[in-house]
Amino acid sequence: MIRISRLTDYGIVILSHVAANADQVHTATAVAAAVHLPLPTVSKLLRAFARTGLLASQRGINGGYRLARSADEISVAGIIRALEGPIGLTVCRIDSPGTCAHEPSCRVRAHWQRINQAIRQALEGITLSEMAAPVSPEFMASVGAAMQLRGVTAQRPAN
Repeated sequence: MIRISRLTDYGIVILSHVAANADQVHTATAVAAAVHLPLPTVSKLLRAFARTGLLASQRGINGGYRLARSADEISVAGIIRALEGPIGLTVCRIDSPGTCAHEPSCRVRAHWQRINQAIRQALEGITLSEMAAPVSPEFMASVGAAMQLRGVTAQRPAN
């Protein structure tokens, strides 16, 4: 299974909360309470996003964090890159030749590059404003239908 890190998942949750309430300045404490994550984790991620330019920080009594630019201008790919670096399933990336000892004789490198590019493009096409928007019942129904077609069932929590 291919996964982003838990920290990146949390980062997307945090930025989605900030984007959904873009008219406010957000403190780490308030964000942690709103998204139900530990304050040290939230603080670490907010600082990282400020360092990478996704958030702007404001000091002082009314200080906190806000988006550095519109949520429509921030992609999921940009968030992932801010926390994890370049996006790719393998080290076979177009932007980093010479990172693999097998590169000169690899028969699948070009295919992996194509796959990596498709994933990057898909993630670039999803904005933070989309992630922050409420999920419609129609969307949830389509997800449920797709899961049923694949034979996946939602697990219910044990009582």
